[in-house]
Amino acid sequence: MKKTLIPILLACFLAGSATAQEESNANKVVNTLKERLTVEGYTQVAYTYDDAPEAKANTFEVKRAILILRGKITDRWSCYFSYSFANTSRILEAYTEYKFFPELTVRLGEFKTMVTFENPLSPCNMELINVYSQATNYLTGNDNSDPLYGSNGGRDIGLLLYGDLWGNLFNYKLAVMNGQGINKKDGNNQKDIVGTLIANPTDWLSVGGSFSKGTGCAVGTSAVNPTIAIGDNYTRNRWSAGAMLKFRPVDIRTEYLHGKDGTVRSDGYYAVASIHILPRVDVIAAVDYFNRNKAQKDWQSNYVGGLQWWFYPKCRLQVQYTYRDPHHGENSNLLQTQVQVRF
Repeated sequence: MKKTLIPILLACFLAGSATAQEESNANKVVNTLKERLTVEGYTQVAYTYDDAPEAKANTFEVKRAILILRGKITDRWSCYFSYSFANTSRILEAYTEYKFFPELTVRLGEFKTMVTFENPLSPCNMELINVYSQATNYLTGNDNSDPLYGSNGGRDIGLLLYGDLWGNLFNYKLAVMNGQGINKKDGNNQKDIVGTLIANPTDWLSVGGSFSKGTGCAVGTSAVNPTIAIGDNYTRNRWSAGAMLKFRPVDIRTEYLHGKDGTVRSDGYYAVASIHILPRVDVIAAVDYFNRNKAQKDWQSNYVGGLQWWFYPKCRLQVQYTYRDPHHGENSNLLQTQVQVRF
């Protein structure tokens, strides 16, 4: 009996040891994922009333539903991935970067183009329900307002160098990009050079500018630039200059933007203020001007006022009214309400 029992006990011990080892390995994997992988996301659900003759609307809509994954490979090497599930489902950003030191980080992949103060910012941190100014949307391809470039979410594929100089006195970004937009190969053999330099002389003031110099390959035709056909290469340059001020209780961001597409020049400016009137309540005010073709005086001014309530960390309710005053066409009114839930 003893001779039979000993092999059985030995087998049970070995099986138990193997199971414990497997559980230990599984726990190590789970703990490693917890330490190395971060899952984030947000959704923005809105109601819109618009009485513009060419775009009347009275609708509920899911504006954004974004999933974000951040991976920490080493203390210096990381990766980032984001995907949009709303409207047109697509990869938004996918890149890896390595931080050599505070003055130099290298990023490779698809990400926001570093033009203007606004474009690199996430919609979940922006004050306006429509997020970006007319000029930023047009000049960076955030929406489809520039048919030559198309709707690219302000993103492109390329190589970026960035960092902080002399502590945080200066922030710089310098990139070589395809110049064709999101999830697309280059449409020609020429690359865009993109740069940003911001100075932070005090805790409450940042001033600086950005530029993009390159050659576009048209994906559509535009009424404000009729000499450029689909597939044509054309000069596509942008620059901006502005300031960001952070007081108590007022935050202000303002910027002038200029663009050149072929021989057509465009320009615009915006100023956005967030006034903290209560611990969780802000008054939002903005003025937004953009001229798509300076020779044709094809400009429009938008005036925005509203409130936002941060009812939970990173979650808010926004209500905003926009009065639109185009040089060509009729004035119109836009009323929007949006709920943002973020984790």
